[in-house]
Amino acid sequence: MRIKVPGIVKRIYPDMVWSIDDPEGLYLTFDDGPTPGVTEWILSTLDRYDAKATFFVLGKNVELYPDLYRMILERGHKLGNHTYSHQKGWGMSLRRYIEDVDLAADMVHSELFRPPYANITINQFRAVVQRYKVVMWSILTRDYNRAVSPKSCLRGAIRDLRGGDIVSLHDSAKSFRNMSYALPAILRKAREKGLTCKILEL
Repeated sequence: MRIKVPGIVKRIYPDMVWSIDDPEGLYLTFDDGPTPGVTEWILSTLDRYDAKATFFVLGKNVELYPDLYRMILERGHKLGNHTYSHQKGWGMSLRRYIEDVDLAADMVHSELFRPPYANITINQFRAVVQRYKVVMWSILTRDYNRAVSPKSCLRGAIRDLRGGDIVSLHDSAKSFRNMSYALPAILRKAREKGLTCKILEL
């Protein structure tokens, strides 16, 4: 579904990136990986459509699956920091949050960051944005929500797909049912619309 960002959010978090000024590009993003079995499937599917994407990975998963991390890079995709342990910012001290981000940064060398759950306090954001481009999304597929059917997930993703959109998908076992149904159709729709799936370069 398309996200309408309230004006107050844009004022509080002015440097968050919600879309790209690129009428010919589509920006697929995958959070929470790398995940055995899922990451490989995503990479193979992207290859079939000659598509590139950006993966916001968790430091703890990079530690567990370094070969998958390298595979993402070797296939020509981009990586971003998604914290080490998928922490919610609200209710967490600034020091602990930044420590978690930095722990991931020791393994994930990227200028891009996405807060898990889109959950980040103003002070945490101000600290993170000094070192990162904070990337959100314009299309939220809700592939992680098991109460959402695969067809509903897909409809929400492609109903109003347009150039410059940042599409939020997930590289996780929990999301695989919906994501694996939606991704090939999103790639076909992008091709129909003449959109090129690109990595984020900010």
